[in-house]
Amino acid sequence: MDKFFVFNFLPKQRSITLSSLVGCSFLLTACAGTAGFSWSSLSPLNWFGSSLNVSEQGVGEINTQTDMTQSAIEQGLGDKYRLRSGMETQGGQLISVIQGMEGDQVKLEFYGLVNGKVNRIDVLDEGIKTVWGTKIGTPFSELYGKAFGACQRSNDFTMQPTVICRAPQSSHVSYVFTGIWDGPEGLLPSDDVLKDWKISRIIWKR
Repeated sequence: MDKFFVFNFLPKQRSITLSSLVGCSFLLTACAGTAGFSWSSLSPLNWFGSSLNVSEQGVGEINTQTDMTQSAIEQGLGDKYRLRSGMETQGGQLISVIQGMEGDQVKLEFYGLVNGKVNRIDVLDEGIKTVWGTKIGTPFSELYGKAFGACQRSNDFTMQPTVICRAPQSSHVSYVFTGIWDGPEGLLPSDDVLKDWKISRIIWKR
C-alpha cells in the first residue's frame, strides 16, 4: 500500500524553563490565578517529561479516544517527535496516516479513518517499551516457546521474512519478528529457526 505524505510538520512546543518554575514558586498567588495553571505541573516528573510505554490501552496517553489529527497526537506525545501526515487506501477506505519522526527516521506511525479516532499505532522506536518490558530487539525465545497458535506469516512490512505474533499479555498488542530464512514463502518457520528472530516493530490495534 502506497502512502502519500503532505509533510505538514508541527513545530515543537517550547518547554517551560526551570527558572520560570522557580520564579513561580515565589509568586504562588499570582501563578495560581493564571488561567490553565495546574499544581501537578510543578512535579519534577513533568519538568523532564515521561517516557512512552505500550499497554493494553494504547501508547502513552494516545488511545481509542484520541482524535486522528496532528494536534491531538502532538498533545499526547509532547515535543519528542515532529509529525507529518498523509493518506493511504485500505479495503477501499481512505485512511489517515501520521508519522512521528526523529531526523529522517520514522519512529511511530498512527492510523485511523479520516475525521475518526486512532485505530492502530506502529512502534519502531527502540526506546519505547511495553509495560511488560518488551521492546524492539527482544528475541522470540524470550517470549514464546512455540509459534503455533500465536503467530502467522506476513508480507506487509519488509522484504525480509516476517512473522507477527500476538502478545501473551494482550489481544491488542502484537510483535513483528524478522529474521533470516530461505524456506517457502507463506510457510511459518519452525520454532528452532524463530528462536533467534527479533522484534522489529510493535503494533497496538484497537
